[in-house]
Amino acid sequence: MQKRTLGKRGLEVSALGLGCMGMSQSYGTPPDKQSMIALIRTAVERGITFFDTAEIYGPHTNEELVGEALEPLRQQVGIATKFGVKYVDGQQGVDSRPEVIRQSVEGSLKRLRTDVIDLYYQHRVDPNVPIEDVAGTVKDLIQQGKVKHFGMSEAGVKTIRRAHAVQPLTAVQSEYSLWWRKPEDELIPTLEELGIGFVPFSPLGKGFLTGTIDEKTSFVQSDFRNIVPRFTAEARKVNQPIVDVLRTLAEKHRATPAQLALAWLLARKPWIAPIPGTTKLARLEENIGAAAIKLTPDDSREIEAAASRIPIQGARYPEALEKRTGL
Repeated sequence: MQKRTLGKRGLEVSALGLGCMGMSQSYGTPPDKQSMIALIRTAVERGITFFDTAEIYGPHTNEELVGEALEPLRQQVGIATKFGVKYVDGQQGVDSRPEVIRQSVEGSLKRLRTDVIDLYYQHRVDPNVPIEDVAGTVKDLIQQGKVKHFGMSEAGVKTIRRAHAVQPLTAVQSEYSLWWRKPEDELIPTLEELGIGFVPFSPLGKGFLTGTIDEKTSFVQSDFRNIVPRFTAEARKVNQPIVDVLRTLAEKHRATPAQLALAWLLARKPWIAPIPGTTKLARLEENIGAAAIKLTPDDSREIEAAASRIPIQGARYPEALEKRTGL
């Protein structure tokens, strides 16, 4: 698989990474741990060198999984994790106080079985802590050799600029796909201006753009999508045309809808590295196949034009979570 460089600070990653959250939470009962360790190691064999986790996933158990899986392969891969989201009385909240960040990094290093974190994201902006204090704390961690690169997740452009002035950012992570293109308005131009890489999560629309979900699909009770407005049965029915368009265009490239959706993202900018998540070997191999698809500018414009004519129904998060994104 081809490599890409995120930002101007030399973080080289595989063109496609692997989002590991779903191996521990959010999409129903987590799979067997040993099977996920095997999947992660297979991903490395197939050329993926960029793995994404967070201390809140599990919580903690996803970092432990990733750490165990990658310990024997550590010199071949880059690991990204995140701080700043905590559970308080069963509810998620943000906490990026400097003392909490310093405590978090020690826990993540231990769980990941490593002495340095390649990319350390603030998971969500904390409105109660000046971003300059957060960036300054991560700068200290970089100087101490515990962290290599600083990132932010779902942050607004003004906050990104303020943080970048204290400790240059290597990457920003946000949702981005053919059915969520808001980052094109302000975020992507800002990242290009500042020389910051972009890591889209949910590049397949939480599975919808794979073409395997329709209005009749039922999710197990613990699946996060049950509370997502965009995944109500009515919304799925209304949103189906975007999958139909992808399927039609994918046939032209002898690809699947998922592969075309990922190839479109890869063609957007050379400093974009999506992190589709999966728990299935067949899906992993399908996603990896997307990296070999070369879209021309005309191909990309055709995909964008077709997708832009389809209005998408439903918010991407429940209202309480959407307020925390900073976008």
